[in-house]
Parts: sequence; C-alpha cells; structure tokens
Amino acid sequence: MKDFKVWQNILKGPVTITTTLANGQIVDKVYENYTNEDFEKVEEQERALATLTMGLSPDIAQGFREYTSAKALWEALTEVYEGNEDMKQSRQDMLIQKFNMFNYVLGETLEAQLQRFITLTTKMSSTGVYVTKFEINKKLLNLFPKAWDMNVTVIKKTKDLNRLSLAETMTIIKACDLDDKQLEINHVKTIR
Repeated sequence: MKDFKVWQNILKGPVTITTTLANGQIVDKVYENYTNEDFEKVEEQERALATLTMGLSPDIAQGFREYTSAKALWEALTEVYEGNEDMKQSRQDMLIQKFNMFNYVLGETLEAQLQRFITLTTKMSSTGVYVTKFEINKKLLNLFPKAWDMNVTVIKKTKDLNRLSLAETMTIIKACDLDDKQLEINHVKTIR
C-alpha cells in the first residue's frame, strides 16, 4: 500500500472530530463547524475503507458490509482469513509437516516439482516458519529420483548449501538438467 495516510487509518482506526467547549469539556464537533483539516481526516478515513472494500471480491465484501471503519474491517478480515494464534500455529505445523513429507512425484516434470517446492517454501516464509538455507537446499536436492544421484552428489560436494539461495540452487539444478538433456541428444546422434 503506497498511501501512508490510508494505511495509518487502517491501523489506528477512525478519528473522532472533536472540539473543546469553553468549560473544557470535549465533545463531538458539529459537522457544520468542520475545518478543511477535519474534512481531510474524514476523507482519509473514507479512502481507507474504500481501498479495503474495493480489494474484496463482491462475494466476500457482501459478508463484511456491517463494518463502517477501515480498522474494524481490517481486523475482521484478519480474524477470518488469518485466524487466531492457535490457528496460525496449526497452519505453521501443517506447513512444516508438508515440508518434511515433500517428495518427488513419479512422472512430474522438473519445472512442476520446482514450482511446488517454491510455493511451499513461500507459504512457509509468509506464515513465519523459518527454515535455514541449508535445510531448504538439502531437502530440494534429496527429493530427486535415483537418476539424479550423480548430479546431486556433485552439487553437494562443490557448493556451500549454507550460502546458496533457493534461486541459485534451482539455477544449478536446471543447468544440470539441460546438460543431461544435451548428453542424451549427443548420445542418440552417435548411435545413429
């Protein structure tokens, strides 16, 4: 979100426009007495609510019509879609289990396998599950079929799995895959 004032309205909640009477009592300001600054504050609040509302599909927005402030809507959306602490912990546990059980699927292309792995590690990161580069790289390299044993061994022996990012590891894997395909093409050409 680029508009800082909108985001502040979402986080802080609606501002009540007040005035102080002669006796020191603070009361809601009458609409007719609003200053330009007061109108700007109200506009910012409306813009914050509109920004959130427009980001929702009509089906979802229908269920949240009762919320009249951006803060209340944000809190309701967060509760429904992110859940409470127990739900967040359960989601993290489930992702850790999926990571631990992640495996090669027979017949799956390398691209599909890597995409599944990226999706899982991205979800883990976004939910606060921390896994070291070494653990990610080791998991990725260990899930390849037996035909990849030589490539995996070379990568493990020649690269520092503690320092390689997932993107770097994937680049190395894709390069090995291209080399293997080139070898197959060359082998077929020599047989003919």
